[in-house]
Amino acid sequence: MSLKWKHLALATLPLFGMSAAQSAVLTSLEWPPYTSASLPEQGKSSQVVTAAFALAGDPLTIKFYPWQRAVDEATNNPEVLGYFPEYLDPKSSCLFSDPIGNGPLGFAQRTDQPVTWQTLDDLKGKKIGVVTGYVNTTEFDEKVASKALSADATSSDSQNLLKLGNGRLDLAVIDQNVMTYLLESDPQLKDVAANLGFNGKILEDKSLHVCFTNSAKGKEARDKFNKALASDEVKKLMK
Repeated sequence: MSLKWKHLALATLPLFGMSAAQSAVLTSLEWPPYTSASLPEQGKSSQVVTAAFALAGDPLTIKFYPWQRAVDEATNNPEVLGYFPEYLDPKSSCLFSDPIGNGPLGFAQRTDQPVTWQTLDDLKGKKIGVVTGYVNTTEFDEKVASKALSADATSSDSQNLLKLGNGRLDLAVIDQNVMTYLLESDPQLKDVAANLGFNGKILEDKSLHVCFTNSAKGKEARDKFNKALASDEVKKLMK
């Protein structure tokens, strides 16, 4: 938390039902540039979320895990208020916050074998990399579930990009900003980065949210978080 937000936290009363000595806990994943334990302010999305909690008068602890564990911790650990960043999902039991940002979701491809498509049905027969536990778009996930599209799951976006670069995938679902960051900074992708690009047609410009637990405590936290999120101080961080 930056010094500015520490002063904000000390100057306001707790809104999340905790004493000043307690921290709210959310889980997240290594998903730079949005979230990462190693980035300044723990990433752009973390900065926004931390600022909203600080404005509400509560310190925030973000615990970083692989994605599926981050979701499981929020689901099963009563000390965790929720997780982020998450896409809206009509099948989820989450109490979703208002948007904390957005990002373009689409496909990574090999530049020497670009893929032209108009509808998802055009991708039948393509081997598409996905990350275990990620929500993508409703239509895409339904086609994968019904086997109308062929998906190959792995544990991270980096692994999908590596497999794509080595010719083991035709496409990989990924956020464009995440892809750009990884290709510029992940040393294991150094040998394949030059032959990877982002497909010109996106799946969807996705809004990002905090998934608060579906409980009385989670509802209270979500509502008060949204109030803080609407402040000018926090809104300017999302630009």
